[in-house]
Amino acid sequence: MGDTVLSLRDARLTLDGNAGPVEILKGITLDVAQGETLGLVGPSGSGKSSLLMLMGGLERATGGQVLALGQDLTTMDEDRLARFRMANMGVVFQSFHLIPTMTALENVAVPLELAGVADAFDRARAELETVGLAHRGGHYPAQMSGGEQQRVALARAAVVRPRILLADEPTGNLDGVNGAAIMDLLFGLRDRHGATLVLVTHARELADRCDRVVRLVDGMVAEPVAA
Repeated sequence: MGDTVLSLRDARLTLDGNAGPVEILKGITLDVAQGETLGLVGPSGSGKSSLLMLMGGLERATGGQVLALGQDLTTMDEDRLARFRMANMGVVFQSFHLIPTMTALENVAVPLELAGVADAFDRARAELETVGLAHRGGHYPAQMSGGEQQRVALARAAVVRPRILLADEPTGNLDGVNGAAIMDLLFGLRDRHGATLVLVTHARELADRCDRVVRLVDGMVAEPVAA
């Protein structure tokens, strides 16, 4: 494996709940190497998605340190975090998060347009072709199946050629056939762009394809094991 691209040191997350503060993550120390595929597994409520959000700067640690590509995410303001994510990360969610008023092509082009890339639509079109949806570029999310929407979401995450790819239950809303296709695409994107992939999953077959699996229980790392 290459250099460390994600490094957490005693990372903690405490959120305010109705009955007072709730400890979501209780001191996570973890390194992820360049080009590694890391699976985060564990029961519901164990903190898997929260840990992924810390890695992506989508949630701010309330203690400890989170480094991505040598940059301390815990000291960045929202604007710097957004710029850093746009330049270095792709994020895929279980619920797709496509913009309903935009076509598939427009959705994929969004991060490139925000970054001021001149050939945004050409690159977006090429990425849609990679996920097998060149013919659906003019369709809106409501006109596509769940599997197609997740393919668009994958294309949008990959189009910036991210160094870090984060996926939160990417097959969770899909049937077996579509889930298997998304798995293949996800690992294909990783291989094509040389990205480091961190994914949260309940699917054993997806975890089995990872280089390493870390199990979370009650906001703590229970057992890092080889996949």
